[in-house]
Amino acid sequence: MLKYISKRLLYMIPVLVGIVLIVFTIMYLSPGNPAKMILGERAPLEQVEQLEHELGLDLPYIQQFWNYLKGLLHGDFGTSYQLRMPVFDIIRRCFPLTLKLTTLTMLFAVAIGMPVGILSAVKQYSALDACSVVFALLMASIPAFWLGMLLMLLFSLQLGWFPSSGYEGIRWLILPAITLGCINCATIMRMTRSSMLEVIRQDFIRTARAKGAAEKRVIFRHALKNAIIPVITVVGNAFGSSLGGAVVTETVFGLPGMGTQIVTSIRQKDNPVVLASVIVIAVAFSLVNLAVDILYTYVDPRIRT
Repeated sequence: MLKYISKRLLYMIPVLVGIVLIVFTIMYLSPGNPAKMILGERAPLEQVEQLEHELGLDLPYIQQFWNYLKGLLHGDFGTSYQLRMPVFDIIRRCFPLTLKLTTLTMLFAVAIGMPVGILSAVKQYSALDACSVVFALLMASIPAFWLGMLLMLLFSLQLGWFPSSGYEGIRWLILPAITLGCINCATIMRMTRSSMLEVIRQDFIRTARAKGAAEKRVIFRHALKNAIIPVITVVGNAFGSSLGGAVVTETVFGLPGMGTQIVTSIRQKDNPVVLASVIVIAVAFSLVNLAVDILYTYVDPRIRT
């Protein structure tokens, strides 16, 4: 197991280098001059050129990329062009909030999606099954920003149950978590239903029922245990995607997380912040996928071989 984990961690290195190369190139080629954005459009050309030299923006593309990679190897994410503070401090301030939001999102999505998916499969073609299928298709089709604004209008402006924007505690994360959770819930629900339907038609399920096993034991001990692997994959991918996919939701609800910071930094062409944010999210996504692969071996010991 340690050998497998070490190998997966080594594979992350070329992946991260490739991600840095792609994002760095996009930010380099995108229009806009960070020095002019800092000093203003009417700043004298001499001051703009001097600031470009201080920031290293007058160097060739290859030199800039190499300098950034060397900084990363020493644990230096650089300094924000706009905020004039270490990028690591910005990430340390924003990432915990995004992680809290993603965790609440997945708890909500799993708590709703898996039980409904199991019931939908057990009671196939029932009214519950039809309603769950319609709900899953509806949630999978609704854009996150539109659903977030609807929830904001209902629960914040009309009922006044939850705050509409900002962050001062867990209560401010409930509506954003429901927004992202409903979308992820649809995917988990559909996967759970389809996986359970495939398993409960197998011969060993009929054998367990023929031996007189209780229906709960057949469903949860035999069927769910064999159907859970695809669901774990979907949950892991949804968790990783929510870390980066929270950009729109955080912007709608005004949360000072990674998503809002990335959008703001792109507008201001604050390259070090954008690059560091993408790297952190990519590392988190890779670690989640690694955790999912390790969890496979505990759910199904046959995978160890």
